Amino acid sequence: MARFTLPRDLYHGRGSLEALKGLSGKKAIICVGGGSMKRGGFLQRAEDYLKEAGMEVIIFEGIEPDPSVETVMKGAAVMQEFQPDWIVAMGGGSPIDAAKAMWIKYEYPDTTFEDMCKVFGLPKLRTKAHFCAIPSTSGTATEVTAFSVITNYQEGIKYPLADFEITPDVAIVDPELAETMPPKLAAHTGMDAMTHAIEAYVSTANCDYTDPLALHAIQMVKDYLVKSFGGDTDAKAKMHNAQCLAGMAFSNALLGIVHSMAHKTGAAFEGGHIIHGAANAMYLPKVIKYNSKDPAAAERYAYIADFVKLGGSTTEEKINNLIAMLRKMNDDLNIPQCIKNYGEGGLPAETGIVPEDEFLEKLPKIAANAILDACTGSNPRQPSQEEMEKLLKCCYYDTEVDF
Repeated sequence: MARFTLPRDLYHGRGSLEALKGLSGKKAIICVGGGSMKRGGFLQRAEDYLKEAGMEVIIFEGIEPDPSVETVMKGAAVMQEFQPDWIVAMGGGSPIDAAKAMWIKYEYPDTTFEDMCKVFGLPKLRTKAHFCAIPSTSGTATEVTAFSVITNYQEGIKYPLADFEITPDVAIVDPELAETMPPKLAAHTGMDAMTHAIEAYVSTANCDYTDPLALHAIQMVKDYLVKSFGGDTDAKAKMHNAQCLAGMAFSNALLGIVHSMAHKTGAAFEGGHIIHGAANAMYLPKVIKYNSKDPAAAERYAYIADFVKLGGSTTEEKINNLIAMLRKMNDDLNIPQCIKNYGEGGLPAETGIVPEDEFLEKLPKIAANAILDACTGSNPRQPSQEEMEKLLKCCYYDTEVDF
C-alpha cells in the first residue's frame, strides 16, 4: 500500500496571500528569515491579514539560511510561551523548514533533535497548532512536502526530517513573493526543482500519481528557468508553479542520492557552504550517468528525454542528451560543473572554496554519511562505500562516471 499526501488547501496565483484572512484561530506566529519579506511589504501584509482574521500575531524573525538545531530550539521555546494555534512560515525553504521542526518541538517538548530525524517516525501533530507555508523562492517546494532539512553545525551535517505529519495544512503559492528573488537565487532554487522532479520520476517509490507531476515539472523548468533567471516576470510565475508540482511529486515518490550527497557536502567544508541548489545542479548529471547502469532507471531517463523532445535513437543517446541539456542549463545559469570550481556564492571559479586536500581528507566520512541519508533508500542503485567515494570524486573533478 502506498500513500499520497498533500496540503488540505493550496491557494495559488497572484494575490493569493490574501487567503490568510480565511484562517480560523486565536493566535498565530509568523516565522521568517533575513528581511526580504519585510522589505517587500509581504510580512506586514501577512500580519494584517491574520489580524483581520481575528488573531493575535507575533513574529519570529532572523531564521538563517541552512537553519540550525539551535534556531529550531529557540523558535520552539517562543512558541511554547505564546501558544499559537497557527504557525505561518514564509520566505525561502529555510524559514519554512525551520518552522516545521519548531512545530514538532512545540507540540512535543520532550522530543530531541535525534527523535525528529527518525524517518517517518514522528507522533501525530496538530494537537496544538496547524501549519501554513508561504514560499518566496521557486525551488524547495517545502510548502507541499513531508520534508525539512536542518543543519547540525557541530557535526557539519544537514539532516533531512521526513514524515507526512509535517506536510503543511495550507500552502499559499503566490508568484508576487517570488519576484523578489535575485537571479542567482532563481538559478539555484530552479535547479533544485529540476532535481526534485527528475529524482522523483526515477525513484523506486514512483507511481502513477507522482509521474505526471514530475514530468510536467521537468518540462516547465526546462522551458522557463533560464528565462526566469533573465528576469522574465511571466517565467518567474511559471517557475513558482513548476517547483510546487515537483514538490508534490518528490514528497510522495521520495528522492535519491543527488540529495543525499548535497545534504552531506553542504556544510562539510571550512571554506564555506555549498549552496543546496548549486550542489544538486553539479551532482545531477553525474548521478544520472551512475544510475543509468540500472535498466529500469535508464528507461525512465530516456523517457524524460523523449518527453522534453531532446532527440536520440538509442537509450544511451537519449540519456546523454538529457545530461548535455542539464550541463548547458548550468552554464546558462552560471553554475559551476563541479565542486573543484565552486566559488563564493556558488559561482564558478578557477580555484574554488573547497581545497582538494580537505575534500580528500573528509571524503570517506562524507560518503558514509551520504549512504545513510534518508534519500538514499529510494535511489535506483544502492552505492557501496567505494562507489559513493568514486562518485563524489567525479563530482569534485568533473570526471566521467564509468562504473
